[in-house]
Amino acid sequence: MKTNPSANRRHKIHLILSASIVLTAMPATADVRLPKIFTDDMMLQRDLPVRVWGWADADEEVSVSLAGKSAKAKPDAQGQWSLELPVIKTGENLELTVKGKNTLTLKNILVGDIWVCSGQSNMEWSLGRCLGAADDIKAADFPKIRRIKFNHVQSDKPESDAPTSTPWQVCSPTTAGGFTATGFYFAREITQKTGVPIGIVDCNWGGTRIEPWTPAEGIAMVPEIKPGGKWSGMYNAMVHPIVRFPIKGALWYQGESNGGEGESYYDKKRALIGGWRKQWNQGDFPFYFVQLASFQAVSEEPAGGNGWAKLREAQSKSLTIPNTGMAVIIDTVPLAEAGNIHPNNKYDVGMRLAFWALGRDYGQKQQVVSGPLFKALKVEGAKARLAFDHVGTGLMVGKKEGRSPTVENKGEKLKRFAIAGADQKWFWADAVIEGNTVSVTSPEVKEPVAVRYAYQMNPDGANLYNREGLPASPFRTDNW
Repeated sequence: MKTNPSANRRHKIHLILSASIVLTAMPATADVRLPKIFTDDMMLQRDLPVRVWGWADADEEVSVSLAGKSAKAKPDAQGQWSLELPVIKTGENLELTVKGKNTLTLKNILVGDIWVCSGQSNMEWSLGRCLGAADDIKAADFPKIRRIKFNHVQSDKPESDAPTSTPWQVCSPTTAGGFTATGFYFAREITQKTGVPIGIVDCNWGGTRIEPWTPAEGIAMVPEIKPGGKWSGMYNAMVHPIVRFPIKGALWYQGESNGGEGESYYDKKRALIGGWRKQWNQGDFPFYFVQLASFQAVSEEPAGGNGWAKLREAQSKSLTIPNTGMAVIIDTVPLAEAGNIHPNNKYDVGMRLAFWALGRDYGQKQQVVSGPLFKALKVEGAKARLAFDHVGTGLMVGKKEGRSPTVENKGEKLKRFAIAGADQKWFWADAVIEGNTVSVTSPEVKEPVAVRYAYQMNPDGANLYNREGLPASPFRTDNW
């Protein structure tokens, strides 16, 4: 039987075209994919189940293994899957393997404590931009410290993946300069004092207000907040994608952009903290924040209340929120730098946040976590007596210069105390340490009613400390 070459060629072309059409009609196979917070060198939270999630074909079984433990999951109709692995208490140089139609292997994973470092530019301020940090960078060989950095992104709806700009990095002299300076000093102190590895989620944005970092659920928890305003854009894009990623706690350094507020900022802090805690679903995890530093010109008006004074007051009031702590830093900016909204001394900021964590979360009960915080006023004739929490081993007149430890300034008087009677006229006062209290008087005020301390935009010269070298927070005893 003779064959027709031309017909054979036409038949082959038809088969090829038919196969091509079939292949084109078939859906493309989707590789198993992980969120961007999962990379080599990453940190996983100790003492909590390991949550892993991602995307794959809807009919694809995904298996995950880590440290001898494994689990499987099937994606839902949208291709999303999630699973949990048992608690890991410690571990280093671990590998996480994810298998579906393809295989992903993440290496050099470390188990420790993860802290989200959020806020505006003073939290974002990198170690490399801090004057005097060159030696710290040069010595930054800390393989137990890891960091991931997020891009600046907003969204009108909760996103599913974080906008990573820098994947997880091991802290070294070549990488440390890019770390949040406050987060670096915090992590270094915790790791050196406890040996616990620390991971930093560098999630911040210069110039931002508190509102866009706040989830809608947090806003709904605070009836004092009126509807309206621009709220959850940064939360949606930069925080929501990681709320199922277990963490130890959060560090917050923000307030400058809300600097004209008072009580309303406290309400917003309640919404922020409550909202984050609800979304993470890890209970009242630690939330430590930074009170605003001294800024701009010094006022000699004893009544004070100008500029950031009321914002600092709202920050102090936020300590009534469970499991919070506040780093007071009014003494970290010398008068010559008072016009700089980005003070260079982030060392003391990170250290003072670390004191809260060491005392509250890492079992170092002897650690004094704060400087004096106003507790009570008692009027004794022409004298107003002030009592404080967090006096440590006693009160002192202190002097702080740069990053050097605070020293007792013997012979110097307490400054920045003002006193008033019922007529609400304020006068600078004579203040004297008596035991663990401070007595305040003025010849101008025979029957005192109220006292204010460091209640100014720039309370330069405020010098009440405990003997552990931590400054007293500004306060007022009145609500005028």
